[in-house]
Amino acid sequence: MEFFTNSWAFLNALLGPMTPFAVLGLLGLYMILLALPVLLKKEEDPFAKLQTGPKFGGNDKKNKKDVDITPKLRYDSGRGGASLEKFKEFLEPQDEEELSEARLKLIQAGYRSKDAVRSMNFAKMALGVGMMLSGLLYILVQPSKPGMTGVIMTVLIPGAIGYYLPAYWVERRRQQRQEDVTNGFPDALDLMLVCVEAGQSLDQAILRVATEIKVSYPTLAEEFEIVANEMRAGKDRVTVLRDMSERCGVADISAFVTVLVQSAKFGTSIADALRVYASEMRDKRVMRAEEKANVLPTKLTIGTMMFTVPPLLIILVGPSIYDIYDNLLR
Repeated sequence: MEFFTNSWAFLNALLGPMTPFAVLGLLGLYMILLALPVLLKKEEDPFAKLQTGPKFGGNDKKNKKDVDITPKLRYDSGRGGASLEKFKEFLEPQDEEELSEARLKLIQAGYRSKDAVRSMNFAKMALGVGMMLSGLLYILVQPSKPGMTGVIMTVLIPGAIGYYLPAYWVERRRQQRQEDVTNGFPDALDLMLVCVEAGQSLDQAILRVATEIKVSYPTLAEEFEIVANEMRAGKDRVTVLRDMSERCGVADISAFVTVLVQSAKFGTSIADALRVYASEMRDKRVMRAEEKANVLPTKLTIGTMMFTVPPLLIILVGPSIYDIYDNLLR
């Protein structure tokens, strides 16, 4: 009992008011290390032997030149999250709807890897814990020990920032891609209309548009290229177009898909539908530009009041205030 008392007194003298947090943290880390072998013990998946087993042709030693037949996804790097496969139960939502929603958001941000959700959650956890440890290290290095409130703020605020930083980054990427798609869609639609009126089919027109706008609008060109490749692979056109609208998450793309689906359903001319919709997109782009121009004077007024009026008041009123203060002192 005396040993524990002396140890507690030593830790209290060394760490100050954050001694209970340090003890609880070390105890929690010890419990996690004890539980890891049980949690990570996992039976081998029989289907995994198909990827690690012999290739076609029998013995591997006799067929060293055989090609690996494991299918690879076109947009799946497979490197970032492959090492996190054993932690899948902890880094991915168990609810299928929540998992699908997280995957859709990452796809709209441009991360199409099957391990994107896993890597995202790992980044959130790693940054959160890393920032918390940085705050804890700052407290240990600091000569004067802060109070309990200071300790909590110094540790928890950086941890919260590190935890939500990956989600903020993904949301910004998603918004930027949607803005790029919105800006480039009217020009792509005009080019598609020209290709269709020149006699090309819709599949050929989409592929040509993806090739032509790759330099100016790479995000939209990538989406059209995916559509063209899926159509050439034999996938249903309506399904491919609806998948594109979900990947983009832009209202203009969803309306475009609806126009094409209705045109194919009722047997009307695709060129006529594209002509009408392209005209609407041009008008919509002009209205967006006018909206930004109308908002500009208000933003300039706020900037003028914040950065021009205070210095002007200091220059005009400052000398008078100084003279009044000087006279009062005399």
